[in-house]
Amino acid sequence: MKRALLIIGLTAFLCLTAQAQDSDTIAADKHHEFSISGEIMTRGEWRNGALATTDEDDDEAKFILERSRLYLNYRQRHLEVQITPQHSGVWGTAGGGAFAMREAWAKLNYKGAFAKFGRQTLAYDDERVIGTNDWSMTSAYHDALKLGYEGYGHKVHAVLAYNQNNINMNGGSIYKDGGQIYKTMQMLWYHYDFSPQLGASALFLNTGIQAESTAEINNQQLMGLYAKYKPHSLTLESSFYIQRGTNELGLPIHAWMASAEGNWKIDHRWNANLGYYHLSGDEKYYLIVPNAFGLVLQTDAHAFNLLFASHHQFYGAMDFFYIKAFYGGYSPGLQDLHLGATYSPVSKVTLGAKYHWLGTSIKIEDLSYTLGHEIELSASWNIMKDVKLSAGYSQMTGTETLKALRRNNSNRIQWGWLMLVVSPKFFSTKW
Repeated sequence: MKRALLIIGLTAFLCLTAQAQDSDTIAADKHHEFSISGEIMTRGEWRNGALATTDEDDDEAKFILERSRLYLNYRQRHLEVQITPQHSGVWGTAGGGAFAMREAWAKLNYKGAFAKFGRQTLAYDDERVIGTNDWSMTSAYHDALKLGYEGYGHKVHAVLAYNQNNINMNGGSIYKDGGQIYKTMQMLWYHYDFSPQLGASALFLNTGIQAESTAEINNQQLMGLYAKYKPHSLTLESSFYIQRGTNELGLPIHAWMASAEGNWKIDHRWNANLGYYHLSGDEKYYLIVPNAFGLVLQTDAHAFNLLFASHHQFYGAMDFFYIKAFYGGYSPGLQDLHLGATYSPVSKVTLGAKYHWLGTSIKIEDLSYTLGHEIELSASWNIMKDVKLSAGYSQMTGTETLKALRRNNSNRIQWGWLMLVVSPKFFSTKW
């Protein structure tokens, strides 16, 4: 039924577009644009204790990451095509890193309506649920069909995806160890601008994840609201989402998350930030004691799953708290109360400082809610056109709760990085 509706909708869209192509429109389509641009991002990192999951203190780690992209874009009045090959890896890695096609899509559009199909990135609202995750070397992409309309303050997008490992003539349609965590995905997003200062969005997302050893697909649904209000020099954002359905283990899901964020542009040099995030956790979370054996029967899942989020811009810059990163596959949830400020002493330089209080969302035995306190310092410098240098240092002071959850013997976790991004535009022409 879903496939039939998809085919009917796409056919109707293409027919309407074709009928609209009268002689005047065809003449106007003689306007073409083509551009070639690139990006080379090199980032050196030093980590001391971050992301450790063993009983022993891990040695500090140093490495240099690099990502290169080539953007090829063609555009005319009712058609746009984007192709973005990408290479990513660590300096000195065996095999020289990995090549991939980050984007390869075509977009047909007419009077606000559009159809976009192929490999593409998805980014919605503040990217807390669906984002490009561009801090990662590989970032996020989806092989999908996106249909939508934008106009008169309204935006509505429908996204459909179906993944398979190969052209299976035999063996059924079990999807395992593929390029995505999901087998199927359907999304509906609606946004409306009430005024230039106020906009709100509603999101529904269904993700079908293949069971471990059968053809059964476990579907989990996410739905919620996001709002953004910009009165004068303030920017206020809030969101609330719930998750239902079943997870990859077949357990029923009852999870939620909420966020509130405020940014104040004090003047052309100073900005201040204050926010709070709460992600639900598993109510029957069990702390596994090293060298001990024990089982807890989980009857449902309460930990909110950050499916396709741009993780790095939330929950601390050290990326220490992906919600599924705790030992044992379950999570006690996460709270993040943070405040910070940025300062621009000159037009091309920005300095920043931020503090995070991080805690669990549920009480664990005799431990406190507090996981730790994270301090972040950052600086960026636009050296010249298309060249940006940035650096950062973060330090986490952990608690006994953090040690117990992460099995990390150090209460002082450090991370520093230095990054250079060169993004030139090589060629552009119109005819």
